[in-house]
Amino acid sequence: MFEGLSEKLQATFKRLKGKGKLTEADVNEAMREVRVALLEADVNFKVVKDLIAKIKERAVGQEVLESLTPGQHVIKIVNEEMVAMMGGSESKLAISSKPPTVVMLVGLQGAGKTTHGAKLANMLKKQGKHPLLVACDIYRPAAIKQLQVLGEQIKVPVFSLGQENPVKIAGESLDYAGKNGHDTVIIDTAGRLHINEELMGELEDIKAVVQPHEILLVVDAMTGQDAVNVAETFNSKLALSGVILSKLDGDTRGGAAISVRSVTGCPIKYAGVGEKMDALEVFYPDRMVSRILGMGDVLTLIEKAQNAFDDKKAKELEEKIRKQELTLDDFLDQINQLRKMGSLSSVLEMIPGIGKQLKDVQIDDKEFARVEAMIQSMTVEERTRPAVIKDSRKKRIARGSGTSVQDVGKLIKQYEQTKKMMKQMSGLPGMGGPPKSGKNKKGKKAAGKKLPFKLPFPF
Repeated sequence: MFEGLSEKLQATFKRLKGKGKLTEADVNEAMREVRVALLEADVNFKVVKDLIAKIKERAVGQEVLESLTPGQHVIKIVNEEMVAMMGGSESKLAISSKPPTVVMLVGLQGAGKTTHGAKLANMLKKQGKHPLLVACDIYRPAAIKQLQVLGEQIKVPVFSLGQENPVKIAGESLDYAGKNGHDTVIIDTAGRLHINEELMGELEDIKAVVQPHEILLVVDAMTGQDAVNVAETFNSKLALSGVILSKLDGDTRGGAAISVRSVTGCPIKYAGVGEKMDALEVFYPDRMVSRILGMGDVLTLIEKAQNAFDDKKAKELEEKIRKQELTLDDFLDQINQLRKMGSLSSVLEMIPGIGKQLKDVQIDDKEFARVEAMIQSMTVEERTRPAVIKDSRKKRIARGSGTSVQDVGKLIKQYEQTKKMMKQMSGLPGMGGPPKSGKNKKGKKAAGKKLPFKLPFPF
C-alpha cells in the first residue's frame, strides 16, 4: 500500500546517509522532499505541516548536526515523530468487567462493516472469547444473510430478528447474549452511501439502548483523504472510540492511515489486510512506520509464523531432517504452512532490506498451487520415493495436475536439492552434527560449518 511513499522517503534518506556531515540546508532540502512525498500519498496537509515542523525543530539541533551519523539521526527523528502522529502504541479493545462487552460497528455502505465484524469475531474467538454477531442492517439486500453465512464459516452464532426495528434487535441481542453465555456482542449496523440525518439518528438510538463499550468506525482506506472526513463526521455525532481501516492491502496511497489519528484523535485499532476471515491485524503504529521507512516488520512476521506453523509438525520435520527422510508430503506441508501467512511478497516485505530488493521482481503465488497440484497427483510411493518417477510417470502427473513434464522434472530436481541441503544441515551443530568447537576423531579442533547453498524452493 505504501509503495510510492516508501520509495520516495527511502531515496531521500539514502542521500542524507551518504553525507558525512549535515548542514541546516541539507535538512531543509530533505524536509521539502518528505513534505511532497507525504502530500502525494494523500496525507492531510495540516498533519504534514505539523509533522514537518516537529521534525525540523529536532533535526537542526546541535546533537544531530554534529553527530558522527547525522543521516541516521534524522531518520530516527522521522521514525519517532511519525509513530507519535499515528498514535504511539497499539490501542487495545476495551473489555467490560461485567460481560458482555458491546462493540458497535458503524460506517458508510461498502466500507466492509459486515465482513470486518465477522473478522473481529473470529479474532476474539481465537483469543478464547465467546462472541455473538448481531444483524442490525435491515436495509441492504442480503446483509443479514451475508452475516449469517460468515458466522457459519467461522462458527460464531448470529442474532437476528429479520426486518424488525434495528434498535429493538440491538436491545434484545444483549438479553440473548446474557442468557447464552456470550461475553462479547458485535453489532453490525446499517450504512448509507453518504452521511445523512436518518442514518445518524438510528445509530444514536442504538447507542442509547446498548451503551456500547466500543464504537468502531470501519473506513475504506482506498477512499484516501475522504476517509478522514467521514471519520470526523461520525466522531462528532457518536464519539468514536476507534477505527478499523479496511482494504489496507489494496492499491492505495495510504494517506488515511497516517492522517486519521491526528485529525480525529481516534486511534486505529485494527487493519483489514485481505479477504480471508483471518486477514485482520491489530494496528501497531511503530510497525507500520517501520514498513513505510523500509525497515521491515520482524515482530509481525514472527507472530504470523507462530500462528501458521504447527509445533508438532515442526518437531516431526526436525526429526526427519536429522534422519534425512524428507518426503514430498513434507514438502507440501511446508508450502501449506507458508500459505497461511499470506502472500509471499507481503511476507518477504516484512524482512528488513528485502522489500526494496524485490521491487522489480515478480513473485508468483500461484506457484504454490502448481506445486501442490503436482504432489497431489502422485501416488503414495511416488511421494515417498520420487526416484521411481520416470518419463511415463512424469507425463501422467503432468496431465493430472495441469502442468508440463518440465514442471514435474523441475519439482523433483528441487526436491533432490532440498534433500542434499538437509544432509548438509544434519551435520550442523544442534542438528545432530558435531559441536562448533572441541576435538574431532583425529584430535584436531572441529570448526563450525557454514551453509554453502540457497533455499531451492520454487517460490
